[in-house]
Amino acid sequence: MEALSNRSAIEEHQVKRLHQMLHEVLKTNEFYRTKLSSDGFPEIDSLKKLKQLPFTTKTELVQDQIARPPFGSDLTFSLEKYIRIHQTSGTTGKPMYWLDTEESWEWWAECWKTIFQAAGVRPGDRVYFAFSFGPFIGFWAGWEGARKLGALAISGGGQSTAQRIRAIIDCGATVLVCTPTYAIHMASEARKTGIDLVQQSSIRISIHAGEPGASIPSTKKMIEEMWGAKCYDHPGATEVGAFGFECEARPGGVHVNESEFIAEVIDPESGVAVKEGDKGELVITNLGRIGSPVIRYRTGDLVQPTREPCECGRLFIRLEGGVLGRVDDMVVVRGINVFPSAIENVMREFPEIDEFRIEAVQRRALTELRLTLEPGPECTSTTGLAERVAQKFRESIGLRPQVELVSPGTLPRFELKAKRFFKL
Repeated sequence: MEALSNRSAIEEHQVKRLHQMLHEVLKTNEFYRTKLSSDGFPEIDSLKKLKQLPFTTKTELVQDQIARPPFGSDLTFSLEKYIRIHQTSGTTGKPMYWLDTEESWEWWAECWKTIFQAAGVRPGDRVYFAFSFGPFIGFWAGWEGARKLGALAISGGGQSTAQRIRAIIDCGATVLVCTPTYAIHMASEARKTGIDLVQQSSIRISIHAGEPGASIPSTKKMIEEMWGAKCYDHPGATEVGAFGFECEARPGGVHVNESEFIAEVIDPESGVAVKEGDKGELVITNLGRIGSPVIRYRTGDLVQPTREPCECGRLFIRLEGGVLGRVDDMVVVRGINVFPSAIENVMREFPEIDEFRIEAVQRRALTELRLTLEPGPECTSTTGLAERVAQKFRESIGLRPQVELVSPGTLPRFELKAKRFFKL
């Protein structure tokens, strides 16, 4: 579907797919029959008409599963039709279960195939999945996408970091799939044991999901230097699907796969669409997951949309800088809006820092930032490190945090979503 030649063709395709999906969903899906029929359901013959429908929120879906345990009522078919079950990470509340039919699972695989192809992965590549195969959907779906593409898929489940590094080298893996945090951690651990991944591994492409780090310039640069590979970002969500990919042109953002998703960007407070180039909350409607769809789903992701032409030739909307953070993660410190992604962009400019933690501490009427740093093997001396970080922080963000250094191994490491930002 990437051959759609203009915006009109893309939107006609989206409206047709949306109409087909709603025709199925509104017959039997209790959640959306109740939600969309309460105020009368308009005939959806344009994307403008779609905006007459109410938003769907994560709170609604969680409450629905609590009221109708365990799977809720966002099910278009009988349970016998579903062949996969996964759950959300639960980092922002109670985990949700999510089910897929055979058709929906094929759709997931096709979405991931697009992600691989856009990054330059080809049949014959060897794709290493550096994560444990738990209930999180992301890399299960990626595994299926590698199969669709005809690439060799290599599981890193049940292995330690050292074992994964050895497997990547021994198996001649050419593509790495993991969170950006874990890619940095693996490379750091490899260096500690004298392994040069640039020279000793065959990794040429790394694709990262689960957190927004791979679109943060300094994080992307660090991963590419540590692995000697091109680093690509991929945003998605268990309840939504694999909606975004970074192309080989890598113009500083990720495309939304508008063949399979309808994207809107709204003001988080008013719910009104933002102007192109303005930041807002991403709203997604998926088009190929009829078994358990989401319609006008408020993702909570902060993005900045543009339709400026991309060097790759795709006409899909692009999110500049990828997912910039969570709408509710922003803190205001002395009148300055601060997002965790901006903090990470500063921290990754210091290769001598292995891990960090940032706390927004409320003291009476003021919010202060407290930064904890853990030096790594690249750090031969900590003299002046705290001051240099604080100064860089002030130059880049306009604030000066309190900085504390801790001993190596003090802060936690993360295989899936990293949790470094805390509001106290």
